Amino acid sequence: MRIITATAVALLAFAATVPAATAQERTDFKVCWSIYVGWMPWGYMQDAGILKKWADKYGLTIEAVQINDYVESINQYTAGEFDGCSMTNMDALSIPAGGGVDTTALIVGDYSNGNDGIVLKEGASVEDLKGKPINLVELSVSHYLLARALEGAGLSERDLTVVNTSDADIVAAFATPDVEAVVTWNPLLSEVVAAGGTQIFDSSEIPGEIIDLMVVNTETLAANPDFGKALVGAWYETLALVKDGNEEALQAMASASGTDIAGYNAQLETTEMFYDPATAVEFTKSAELPKTMTFVANFLFDHGILGTGAPSADFVGVAYPDGSTTGDPQNVKFRFDTTTMDMAANGGL
Repeated sequence: MRIITATAVALLAFAATVPAATAQERTDFKVCWSIYVGWMPWGYMQDAGILKKWADKYGLTIEAVQINDYVESINQYTAGEFDGCSMTNMDALSIPAGGGVDTTALIVGDYSNGNDGIVLKEGASVEDLKGKPINLVELSVSHYLLARALEGAGLSERDLTVVNTSDADIVAAFATPDVEAVVTWNPLLSEVVAAGGTQIFDSSEIPGEIIDLMVVNTETLAANPDFGKALVGAWYETLALVKDGNEEALQAMASASGTDIAGYNAQLETTEMFYDPATAVEFTKSAELPKTMTFVANFLFDHGILGTGAPSADFVGVAYPDGSTTGDPQNVKFRFDTTTMDMAANGGL
């Protein structure tokens, strides 16, 4: 009874913070995802019937669709072609939220703890990047990682040349003689290192800053809370298989990401996966998250990508589980909500 009461209170609190819903009640939904170690469970749950099982439980139809280009997946979500999408905290703030699409982080799945890195052909330190071109997905978390690395080395982007390169092309680009350095994420990171590069910096040096999420449209979630419950239920059932080392699940995820089980497990080792929903809730409610999001907002504003015509780094408001906000409280477009993860942690799904 206490779980039901706590859940009801949490749902009321969430409803009170979102704008009046214009989305309608529906039964059919689509989410999208792209290749990354922490997002491979979405493909497996689709293929293995786990997502269908949870959707059926709530009388819904939900499809998880793979998009080969990460940025394109976010653009399609922002354009309304999908109800949810896997993305990082930074990209959620800059693209959908910055573009005016009210977005909720439904699942905080992990943070990169070495899965994003800078690879150099000749040299052994961040200082050796000076004067070189560096290929990355411009204005993505790779760009953010580079900025943080340069800051620590006493350099800035003025000291090198950033070359915008799609994640779909980054491995092939590294194989060409003109490309001297890249910033990317796994499994691509492992491939470029194996091709002869030296990893000179990675996300383990900024733990907890590059956070991997499944975000959903806030109004759609408010009108269809069972959509969120089905996604969360399927997510944690699938994560349990990963945690337990289920060979079938791991083999499928490894193959889909272009590696074997050993390679996939190596990527998991550099990912701080939140297998337990209670751990994800604790992280999301921590005092560090608003600090991280403030730092991210400053980066985005400095690079001119925090919404069109953003007057300051506070342009987009970000709401947290305790009701606090960073940025403009009158323009909240990005929300960290733990309601459904709390339900999972308490057996309420």
